[in-house]
Amino acid sequence: MSLAGTAAHASAGPLPPLVARAVAAAQAHGFPHSCRPEQGRLLHALAGGAWRVIGETGTGLGVGLAWLASGAGEAVRLVSVERDPQRARAAAALFADRPGVEVLTGDWRRIEEHGPFDLLVLDGGGQGKAPGDAPADVERLLAPGGTVVVDDFTPATTWPPLHDGRPDLARLHWLDHPALHTVELRLAPDLSAVVGTRRVAR
Repeated sequence: MSLAGTAAHASAGPLPPLVARAVAAAQAHGFPHSCRPEQGRLLHALAGGAWRVIGETGTGLGVGLAWLASGAGEAVRLVSVERDPQRARAAAALFADRPGVEVLTGDWRRIEEHGPFDLLVLDGGGQGKAPGDAPADVERLLAPGGTVVVDDFTPATTWPPLHDGRPDLARLHWLDHPALHTVELRLAPDLSAVVGTRRVAR
């Protein structure tokens, strides 16, 4: 969730048609917190590598999901969870004519019913950033070789990475996760994402 992600799409250049529709829906509903286009392009690229199923927490009005659906193959199933019923209904309507996309209403943990995932995007729960929000169990939710994306970090300039002057424990959780090969990607001067691939046992 980005504070002004919906508005940022206005200057992002040409958008995939489904993304443009999702941005228009977010604008119409007054929802400013869509993913930023830099993040969307990353999701679009990663979706192209999924072979079976993609999961997302925090649908919002479907902008990130639209980036994913626009990049995924036709046979790939996409499942997203949104806790706000009104937003979930609006997002589901947006994807009504896109086979293989399902928007669930409820707590982010509903995503667990549909794994393991080739690609899992943690945007609305499971990141471990907020008090009471335990990090998702990627050893259970990711297929071997699957990828997890945790977005909306400020690019790190120190080690350990800091948040409010203290070690950023949420980011360190993902960067040091024993089950993942993880890297932080700088997407813009003020935006980065952590991307991890589940290790394959040998």
